[in-house]
Amino acid sequence: ASSGSQLMMRAITILLAVAAYYVYLPLPGGVSEPWKLMLLDALIRGFMRRSNMSHALGLCHQVHLLNRVVSWVELIEARSSAGVLVSDGVLGGVPSRIFQATGGRWPKRGVLYFHGGGWALGTARMRSYDFLCRKMAEELDAVVISVDYRLAPEAMFPDQYHDALTASRAFLSKEVAKRYSLDRKRLCVSGDSSGGNLAAALGSDVTLTAHFKVQALIYPVLQALDFHTPSYQQNKAVPILYRPVMARYWLLYLGADPSLQLALLANNHSALDQPAISPAARSHLDWTVLLPAERKKEFRPLVVETGTPGLLGQVPALLDARAVPLLAKRDVLAKTPDAYVLTCEFDVLRDDGLMYAERLRRAGVRVTSDHYEDGFHGCISFAHLPVMSAVGRRAVDNYIRWLDHNL
Repeated sequence: ASSGSQLMMRAITILLAVAAYYVYLPLPGGVSEPWKLMLLDALIRGFMRRSNMSHALGLCHQVHLLNRVVSWVELIEARSSAGVLVSDGVLGGVPSRIFQATGGRWPKRGVLYFHGGGWALGTARMRSYDFLCRKMAEELDAVVISVDYRLAPEAMFPDQYHDALTASRAFLSKEVAKRYSLDRKRLCVSGDSSGGNLAAALGSDVTLTAHFKVQALIYPVLQALDFHTPSYQQNKAVPILYRPVMARYWLLYLGADPSLQLALLANNHSALDQPAISPAARSHLDWTVLLPAERKKEFRPLVVETGTPGLLGQVPALLDARAVPLLAKRDVLAKTPDAYVLTCEFDVLRDDGLMYAERLRRAGVRVTSDHYEDGFHGCISFAHLPVMSAVGRRAVDNYIRWLDHNL
């Protein structure tokens, strides 16, 4: 019995050591609750490896398997509470989840929200987005509509953008304002990550006849011409969004050949010999000018003299400001709503948000830049149980507080 117990203990010790080896990831100092982030990353890496294997074997697209996992783990029904009526419906024909505060004053403030997920993953019906939008509706005494735009690979740019634009036109209309008793002078467009990309592009869309009062962007992805900004260099190995993964999702969104990933990561598509990129366009994302010294640190720009011939011709949307909002011209940005831009130090997309905030300021737009020195990409999705990230809770509270004061 004694030898059997010893063997059992050795087996458990070995298993724990293997698990710790798989989970452990060296993280930079200052990351909020690193062990929680390591565990999350280990789970996500596990699912991604299985989805990549299924894709390689031809069983299904990697994104489809990941979305099945998301549905199994995160999908919840529309359930109303004492203060918020929740229902699934459509907005301009686009599927959406609607959160209506039932008390307070009328007409209501309104928030149009676009979820993240690389334009390919996620849904408004996920537990994390349901929690966020429900909390917004309750604390702001507002109507929040979270949009389920189409996803890659079945949909590709500009499909997602067109869904977002269609939903926005409906949200800003007199008919929807009457249906939900909305104050049309107090409407916000918001989103996180790829949803922040859609929200930023909508904020500068000149075809909208009505306008949002404010835009609130949470660690938005805003450019794909430079994968060597300081934040891409600093955080290339920091979870949960790795540099190659972001390049892969850009190509998926833009309907491009996935084999171009290495060329994008090497900045071959934005080389100096690419005539399609004007000096003005390059200045719009010149981080050596747009970022403060404390973010540039010791990093140096990657300047490529000779790139991959014809690459931009294969992916012309890389220069379309609807897909890449950081490329919008100054006079266009000057007409965008007052902005809130949330960024996280340990996020490859940090500099996208910081550069956009600076460009908005230079265009005369009032901007609140909310930076989290201990934050990581996706942190607001973990602001509730079972993870309960401290930085995620702070970020959500401050985001809603800003909306309350500015919307």
